[in-house]
Amino acid sequence: MTPPVSVCIPVYRGEEHLAVAIESVLAQTFTDFELVVLDNCSPDRSGEIAASYRDPRLRIETNPEVLPLTENWNTAVRLTRAPLVKLLCDDDLLHPRCLELQAAALRDDPGLAVVASRQHLIDRDGRIVVPARFLRGLLGPRTRSEVVRRVVRAGANPVGQTAGVTFRRSAFDATDGFVAEKTFVGDIDLIVALTASGGFLGQRESLAAARLVPTSAFAFARPQDFAVQKAFLRELRRAPGGRVRRLDVIAGDVAGPVARLRRAAGSRLAAHRGA
Repeated sequence: MTPPVSVCIPVYRGEEHLAVAIESVLAQTFTDFELVVLDNCSPDRSGEIAASYRDPRLRIETNPEVLPLTENWNTAVRLTRAPLVKLLCDDDLLHPRCLELQAAALRDDPGLAVVASRQHLIDRDGRIVVPARFLRGLLGPRTRSEVVRRVVRAGANPVGQTAGVTFRRSAFDATDGFVAEKTFVGDIDLIVALTASGGFLGQRESLAAARLVPTSAFAFARPQDFAVQKAFLRELRRAPGGRVRRLDVIAGDVAGPVARLRRAAGSRLAAHRGA
């Protein structure tokens, strides 16, 4: 029988943290789900680690060759069977009640396309670096135009990584998925696209944790990544139905550099703790 929720973990060279990510899913209070681990031909022990679990809810898939990141993520989502989907990176974690609370929100409001929680930012050893991050100005039910305006005003990603997000598979299928040219802003680009199919709900609880490690694009961005972010924000300002105002643009121009400084400070702290 098709479960109501699918969690997918696309993994490449994830042997250091994959076991903890898988265990955070298997420990959920909401138990009627499938967990799809997609091994992107990892040259390390990722596939072996995933295969060591005997839980019948776990299904392991393997790509025939290494795929680019966004293509791998899209493949992971498309391998899921449930109407509700969460994509979890191989080094991130879920709070035990994450699926319970997010599945309930989507079940109770058919008009929602996506629900997102706050997230902790953690270091290599799982210690909290920044608690209860994200969703400032986006708590509670929000329309597409409200989400677009808030993203522009933030000058960055105010929602966070996919670990804190659960969405309807039908809404995902109506988008272009994760876009290769937008890898650095892939999370928020998808979230905005999902709102074309329904509402957004921001949850006050911190139900996931995103890990700051040297391989994390979120943690250690390059100048060219911020160029992609700026282009994405310019595109959003012109988005039909976004109702972006001049004041939103000005606020985003001020907030963007501040967000980058906060990102850099958190990354340095995480790197110091992991040294």
